[in-house]
Amino acid sequence: MASSPRSPQPQAPAQDELEISRQSRILAALSKKVIDLDELRMLAAQGVPDGAGVRSTVWKLLLCYLPNDRALWEQDLAKKRSQYEAFKDEFLSNTVGGNSTIRGPEGHSGGNAEHVQNGSLDRSEIAQDEHPLSLGKTKEWNQFVENSEMIEQVDRDVKRTHPDMHFFCGDSSFAKSNQESLKNILIIFAKLNAGIRYVQGMNEILAPLFFVFRNDPDYKNANFAEADSFFCFVELLSGLRDNFCQKLDNSAVGIQGTLSKLMQLLRKYDGELQHHLEIKTEVNPQFYAFRWITLLLTQEFNFADTIHIWDTLLSNPDGPQETLLRICCAMLILVRKRLLAGDFTSNLKLLQSYPPTNIGHLLYIANKLQ
Repeated sequence: MASSPRSPQPQAPAQDELEISRQSRILAALSKKVIDLDELRMLAAQGVPDGAGVRSTVWKLLLCYLPNDRALWEQDLAKKRSQYEAFKDEFLSNTVGGNSTIRGPEGHSGGNAEHVQNGSLDRSEIAQDEHPLSLGKTKEWNQFVENSEMIEQVDRDVKRTHPDMHFFCGDSSFAKSNQESLKNILIIFAKLNAGIRYVQGMNEILAPLFFVFRNDPDYKNANFAEADSFFCFVELLSGLRDNFCQKLDNSAVGIQGTLSKLMQLLRKYDGELQHHLEIKTEVNPQFYAFRWITLLLTQEFNFADTIHIWDTLLSNPDGPQETLLRICCAMLILVRKRLLAGDFTSNLKLLQSYPPTNIGHLLYIANKLQ
């Protein structure tokens, strides 16, 4: 007797099909006259498909740069982009290269304008009581020195931003233009935020934003990537400000407090691993997680994976910190076997150079830690 044919088993949808489905759902969400931000956050948290060409728009919405009412987009963008040009006129005045008028945090020139040529102060423009060797007032000179040191630091850091990517580095006019935009944004931010100014590593946080916005398929949006990146960078850092404020380092809201929260989270979900790391092998989270947290994981994974992680980070309506801590905790749990078998030296080496991992699986584990 012939055996009856087996019933066909349901097949799991192919990855390409899932991508197309997510893409169509995100496009549908963006097409509404008034966008449901809760729906968009839920979809973006699962990852924005690269092929959709909409990540730029999605991130601007998640960072509240664009209002959820599409009818207001053109007006709001024009206003903010015009405001950024005013910031450039007020705070830069050719600060980066060429002659410049050094301005204070409020953007006002000193009583005796100082001009920069090739990074050095023109002696003829220094009033006698502002000369560093004089016994008079040195406020203007000190301000000039502070600004010069900040600009030099920004310039060095920007030139080191993703040296493996032609977008950021190289001799092409495109790369140089992108570097100039990064410098402009960071210098203006520093002058508008005197309490923090520029902290080394901010260039790494700015880079994903500018990359995504500069690669917007809409050429008009791409041309305004610098202005759009500035406002989104400000919004992103507003939720992370305390991590960059040195005066708060050892407080409950500073970076040490954030590192303590990470260990508390690890203790909750894997007490054995937390004890082995902190107590047995004495691997202080300061040694590895400081960079993870302050730079939003931009140095731990390749750039494409970082972009996908940021889809999830930016989707939290309360800011990225909570999601970031869950991802960091998941990173530790994913390598727990190696950590439990390791000593101080091997564990520190592993965590300071995190191994390649499946980002989808990492985010899945992090989501389970809620």
